Amino acid sequence: MCPADPDDPQNHPKPLRRAGAAPTDFSKVLVVGKSSINRVVVSKIVERSGLRPISESPETAEKALAGVTPGVVILDGGPDNKDCDRLMSAIDALRRASGKSLPAVILLSTRTGTPDSLGLSSVIDTVVAKPITPERLQPVVDRLAGRG
Repeated sequence: MCPADPDDPQNHPKPLRRAGAAPTDFSKVLVVGKSSINRVVVSKIVERSGLRPISESPETAEKALAGVTPGVVILDGGPDNKDCDRLMSAIDALRRASGKSLPAVILLSTRTGTPDSLGLSSVIDTVVAKPITPERLQPVVDRLAGRG
């Protein structure tokens, strides 16, 4: 009898994952912002879409991204759209690893326009102008969450 091939996935009780990002969980949305009040408001809107929000400050969000890859990331840019800039490279790495534009990224901004017209990172898919309301944000979340 020959020994089993150790590289055969059928011989492993749990399939091995590739090194890199965790698989995308389309039911989760990472909500990032300095204002805890804004994070709560956005999280409630996300819940109305039947998704599970994960609320983090910009300082702790990178660690959260290392543990789970959400289908959508919502960034509160603050007054100058720069509050979450430190996450852009981590999100970009996840998107490159997925081979797609996932996770989708929404920026909550005090200014209106497209990511290009506002001079934002190419990682940003959509800009939603403040004030944050269900009427403005929920259709965007629904659309982006459905593209997985």
